Amino acid sequence: MEGVYMEKLFQLKKHGTTVSREIMAGLTTFLTMAYILAVNPGMLSMTGMPWGGVFTATALASAIACVIMGLTANLPIALAPGMGLNAYFTFTVVMGMGYSWKLALTAVFLEGILFIILSVCNVRKALITAIPSNLKKAVAVGIGLFIALIGFANAGIVVNDAGTIIGLTSKFNVLTPAGGHALLAFVGLIIIIVLYVLKIPGSILIGIIGTTLISIFSGTTKIPENWTLIRAPDAPLFMQFEWNNIFTLKFFTVFFTFLFVDIFDTVGTLVGVTTQAGIIDKNGNIPKVNQAFISDSIGTVAGAALGTSTVTSYIESSAGVAAGGRTGLTALSTGALFLLALVLSPLFQLVPSFATAPALIFVGFLMMAPVMEINFKDPTEGIPAFMAVVMMPFAYSIAEGIIYGILSYVLLKTVTGKLKDIPAVTLVLFVIFVLRFFIK
Repeated sequence: MEGVYMEKLFQLKKHGTTVSREIMAGLTTFLTMAYILAVNPGMLSMTGMPWGGVFTATALASAIACVIMGLTANLPIALAPGMGLNAYFTFTVVMGMGYSWKLALTAVFLEGILFIILSVCNVRKALITAIPSNLKKAVAVGIGLFIALIGFANAGIVVNDAGTIIGLTSKFNVLTPAGGHALLAFVGLIIIIVLYVLKIPGSILIGIIGTTLISIFSGTTKIPENWTLIRAPDAPLFMQFEWNNIFTLKFFTVFFTFLFVDIFDTVGTLVGVTTQAGIIDKNGNIPKVNQAFISDSIGTVAGAALGTSTVTSYIESSAGVAAGGRTGLTALSTGALFLLALVLSPLFQLVPSFATAPALIFVGFLMMAPVMEINFKDPTEGIPAFMAVVMMPFAYSIAEGIIYGILSYVLLKTVTGKLKDIPAVTLVLFVIFVLRFFIK
């Protein structure tokens, strides 16, 4: 009876997957994005927000959004407070512009409400259809390079370099913390690659767990003193809003920036992950995309009400897709683990970032496949695709990759007289993106 219910709810056979595979994919996704449960409270607490309250809000908002995504959109997309958006919240809005964290939460809350309205009116869906086919494939490839870069950086393999901007670490020394982390990340990557080549299911998850265990037994990862498995969560920062100054131009700038970045991060992630999963239809459309947008929107509203920055779809969902996730059961499993993390946070915090880094690096390889389908023979198609691919890792932003891809696409189609190839919505986006350079 339980199997029949699962099949009816998630259409597992149609997507060529099983309950166990989906749950493993959800666990893989969770482990690759669980860092947000430590990073987000640490960052937002710099504004004066209590760490424990933000941690609880982060876990709850992520769980809510994942569950809604799984049950309504049936997509293997997990959600959590977005990296970049939390940095904007902390360093620009509060520490830079001098707003209180309560007013920043108010901007996020109102942004989420507008997102819901835009989603119901199919405006966000139009943004997906406005991306030409070759650009969609380029987005998937660009995201792959982007998350591979994140993986290399988290492992300490790629570091800042004063002479060349970015470079390879010179500290491959197991006797130093940084060198030990980088070497263990390489070990984890080798484990994943070997298991994948041998076609052993769950290769990515096994690599993460194996790297963590090796780091613990080698002493690289220390189990804290007085470590306990269970810890009661703090209360979230419920409805901590401030309504003063919301009708000012300065506030509108904050509001619009949250809105703008979230829209295109979400669009890019949905296109990239669903392309990798092979669940886009023959016309290049994502099934139940509107439900996916609404899930994202509700997550943002819930997150702001609980006390955290903008919730958005996560590119780390690609790790779960690579592990076999194809349906909403993957997202639902990830959401359940976020709830579990409320009381078992000491357990998941033992997984170091350099143990999840190999998964991100390997997913970068998996997401390179669509590059073979991009039409590079036509410069008006190939150059915009190239711009989208390279700008994501170079600008460290999915949104910037989409922006420069569309700008170059419209420009090249116009100068070559191929105006009929440009969708109307793409032209509107082009104008908005151009104005973005002049309106601060």
